[in-house]
Amino acid sequence: MNHRIVYGLLLSILFTAASPVRAALPQIALTNAFPALPLERPIWMSQAPDGSSRLFIVEQRGRILIAQKGSDGSSAVEFLNIVGRKPQEDNEEGLLSLAFHPQFKTNGLFYISYNQQKPRRSVISEFKVSATNSNQADLASERVLLQVPQPYGNHKGGQIGFGPDGFLYIMLGDGGAANDPHANGQNTATLLGKILRIDVNTPSTVGKDKLPYGIPRDNPFNAEPDQYGVRKEIWAYGLRNAWRFSWDRETGTLWAGDVGQDEWEEVNILVKGGNYGWSVREGTHHFKPGPEGGRYIEPVLEYPHRPDLLPKSHLPNHGIGLSVTGGYVYRGSKYPELRGVYLYADYALGTIWGLRYADGKVVEQCTLLSQPKNVVSFAEDADGELYVLCFDDKIFKLILP
Repeated sequence: MNHRIVYGLLLSILFTAASPVRAALPQIALTNAFPALPLERPIWMSQAPDGSSRLFIVEQRGRILIAQKGSDGSSAVEFLNIVGRKPQEDNEEGLLSLAFHPQFKTNGLFYISYNQQKPRRSVISEFKVSATNSNQADLASERVLLQVPQPYGNHKGGQIGFGPDGFLYIMLGDGGAANDPHANGQNTATLLGKILRIDVNTPSTVGKDKLPYGIPRDNPFNAEPDQYGVRKEIWAYGLRNAWRFSWDRETGTLWAGDVGQDEWEEVNILVKGGNYGWSVREGTHHFKPGPEGGRYIEPVLEYPHRPDLLPKSHLPNHGIGLSVTGGYVYRGSKYPELRGVYLYADYALGTIWGLRYADGKVVEQCTLLSQPKNVVSFAEDADGELYVLCFDDKIFKLILP
């Protein structure tokens, strides 16, 4: 999530002059999902996997609200409040996401990702729902799983989510500033610039360290000798600030949007042990010197910040943007025309795109909606229907006009 707003407004003028993309996919529209619910910087939303039809809405400042699916939001209640801990000291910090344990319905466990100061750090914690009120978190139940030192206030990543394998995946940005000054993206001795994978059910010991979580046996660096200092939690690396990842609920493919630095935004499919190039590369383009013979996984697509760079892209008609927001592959039933389409957006310009991917390449891609709201996140409900969270303090349901 890069907030280059002034530059974005200037580029929005240029965007209208960019080459149009063939409209191979249906156009979409947005409708306010909770017109009676006042919100402040909603940044994440998840449906509880317990059959209750409750949608849990995360506000960046440190609150989680519960709204009933299909309601206008007027009866929403506060589930968790850590505003007093001041998780958002910097624009890209805060309470950043929420994940429910796969057995949430029976064990009441959930997990949050948030930031803290003095020292500046990212925190991943487990909580439990109150024993007397299913709409209330028990703050006293907190079990801190992981704390990662952060050198700067930006590039926190911050999403967490349980994969189809039952393990918790954690996205951490490269630590911030600009140009990856500490070379974290390619350094496997640090957790920054990575997506991690841990077992929340099984404490473990790595070297002399006792951990409140386990390292899955098939993690790509699990067999590395302890003396080399390689972090065994790492699942994939070479990521700058992968803002939002998701699994295709039908195929299990793990998608992510990785926010670029100076010129290129990218969408990736993340695989075990994959190296996505940052900061040796930005997208498919050289950025900084790196080791000879380095092997990097190509993005599914990239798009530039300026129209003059479009001819250098493998999708020259894509259009421009400044800060990619990863989305979801649509697997709902309401709109069969969208089935199998991966939707993603640009935070700064608000454009929402869609693509179809088959046989290792993009086979269809176009603009689904041009609108000016800052798209900070997508959300998926239990039925596979999609929502769009914007920093005009609204959550929209995605529909076809």
